[in-house]
Amino acid sequence: MKRLTFVVCLMLLGFATLFAKGEAEITFEKTSHNFGTFSEENPVVTCVFKFKNTGDVPLVIHQAVASCGCTVPEFTKEPIKPGESGELKVTYNGAGRFPGQFRKTVTVHSNAENDLVRLYIRGEMTEKDIDLQEALEKASEEAKKLEEGVKVEEKE
Repeated sequence: MKRLTFVVCLMLLGFATLFAKGEAEITFEKTSHNFGTFSEENPVVTCVFKFKNTGDVPLVIHQAVASCGCTVPEFTKEPIKPGESGELKVTYNGAGRFPGQFRKTVTVHSNAENDLVRLYIRGEMTEKDIDLQEALEKASEEAKKLEEGVKVEEKE
């Protein structure tokens, strides 16, 4: 009888250990960021998404993939212990892109129970401000150079 009780207790302990296996869980403070309006003169903008491991085993981010090459995510590579926090930095580079509104996605893959999380960034890049007086002066200088070039050719 004692053996049977001992075996049953061992089995229950084994099952409890199997089912008590915890999981990591990633919880972001926010999942979207609006850069608002910014100029094409300064086309690089950055934001930080803060997260916490609300699970009970270490959290490992395997990868963060942006929907476009103009968006670069950087994330904490070390495992995040339960209760600790980490950051995922997202940089949007609008250089060489047409001004206007944009919306990009960063997909985060991890060992968490919620193993796939999507983060969103958006904003509007406006055209460079043109200094009209400066543009007119440059055009005038170019016109003078062209006239001088024509006069030199006529003398030859």
